[in-house]
Amino acid sequence: MGNSNSHFYIPSRSWRRKKKLQLSPTTTLTSLSEPPQSAKQLSEAAGMKLNYYCDHESVEWKKECEKNETGEKLELPELDKYSYVLGSFAQSKCKTFKADSTNNVVLNAIAESDITKVLLRRDIRIADLHTFSEKIEIEGKATDQKSSGRCWLFAATNVLRLHIMKKYNLDDFELSQSYLFFYDKLEKSNWFLENMISLVEEPIESRLIQYLLSDPVSDGGQWDMVLNLVGKYGVVPKSVFPETYQSSNSSRLNSILKAKLREYACEIRELRKRGKDVVAMRTAKKKMMEEIYRIVAIALGEPPKVFDWCFRDKSGKFCEYTNLTPEKFFNEFVGYKASETFSLINDPRNPYNRLYTVAYLGNVSGGVPIRYVNIPSSKMQSIAISVLRSKKPVWFGADVGKFSNSRLGILDNDIYDYSLGFNISFNMTKGDRLQYGESAMTHAMVFTGVHLEDGKPIRWRVENSWGRDRGDEGYFVMSNDWFHEWVYQIVVEKGDVEKEVVDVLNQEPIVLTAWDPLGSLAIE
Repeated sequence: MGNSNSHFYIPSRSWRRKKKLQLSPTTTLTSLSEPPQSAKQLSEAAGMKLNYYCDHESVEWKKECEKNETGEKLELPELDKYSYVLGSFAQSKCKTFKADSTNNVVLNAIAESDITKVLLRRDIRIADLHTFSEKIEIEGKATDQKSSGRCWLFAATNVLRLHIMKKYNLDDFELSQSYLFFYDKLEKSNWFLENMISLVEEPIESRLIQYLLSDPVSDGGQWDMVLNLVGKYGVVPKSVFPETYQSSNSSRLNSILKAKLREYACEIRELRKRGKDVVAMRTAKKKMMEEIYRIVAIALGEPPKVFDWCFRDKSGKFCEYTNLTPEKFFNEFVGYKASETFSLINDPRNPYNRLYTVAYLGNVSGGVPIRYVNIPSSKMQSIAISVLRSKKPVWFGADVGKFSNSRLGILDNDIYDYSLGFNISFNMTKGDRLQYGESAMTHAMVFTGVHLEDGKPIRWRVENSWGRDRGDEGYFVMSNDWFHEWVYQIVVEKGDVEKEVVDVLNQEPIVLTAWDPLGSLAIE
């Protein structure tokens, strides 16, 4: 790599013109122990074997070089710190790195294994017990969304199924996530096309249009999207509308739908260019939606309009109900007052006790809009504890990939010792992470318990939807500090919080941009 104690210099274009020195755009100057003192030396250096690859057009001198009285020796200016690469830096740090025996031990370990396995803290693993002082009375077996982004639907149906399990004395039960998934794909496709029609005059290169085109029909969702689906279509037992390969492995279906929706967006703009009005665009949209329906129905099957449901309860008693509709099953058999629920969020970037929404975020045109009431994290925890003490579960959204071990089912800020491994710490605040793209809500799960000591929360019991082969039969444990840093949203009934919090729903919402991190969808 040349002399290790050197700098790498690129002269300015004006200086090269004076010296008639020709450097191609791919020319790289090898290391020089001293700054070049003549055009000849600089030219010779430029002609040597390339060691680094630098774009000379991107580097400038602070000021041009000047000749001395002989016209040969150049008195080079001090370089701006952004205008050169320190060749000596890497070598000096290499010596320091090797001198620390800890670095060598960690290097040898991490080179042959996953970082998280090497840095996993045994003491934290032992301390994060799957025992809790407060726990809801009924839990279902952990579900499995498999290779899909339907966590929000699984978390929602995991909450809803408890009402049926209690009412009909069942050991376990699952509602069909695929049923809601089917209608979500249809509704999101229509939502996207309606946005493309309403924004047809917006320049195609605008940030908004490009953002909406980036993911026209995601698997992910939000709680208010659940309300739209169950309110319009009801629910059915999983036995009535089971999984297909495509529902459990949704990437290929999504690729087909996204390709078609982008194609339709192009067609809508072409119609506008030809002078067609909104009526013509919506007429075209009807045919587009017919194709979307066919694609989704082939992939997932057609949902039932009427069905029968039979089962044996825990006592062995056989029960059968016939000629049910999905709407009746939701309203009478589940009996959950979904319309009486709303979302609380913790977003330190924005004022608390205010109502927020996100532009162009939703699934059902004309349905319930996305609405969030922003409160401090400590208040969110107090509310969640109160709900769990009343023996009710809590749907929540968090950034699940941070400081978590999915195999052990642990969510804990101290689960990995990055200080020991890399001698680093992570110091951004929750608000900073949102602002700088380091964090967002990525996953929805359900709280079913909490462990309190002297009235203070220590750890939380979490029902996940990643199968039963991890954690405690699919249930995770979350430290209280992890809750503060990575939980962004909980869903509660209006009767579970103070009137002043509910009254925030009457405010005119502050509209966040479509690409705001609060617009992220639970999809992992």
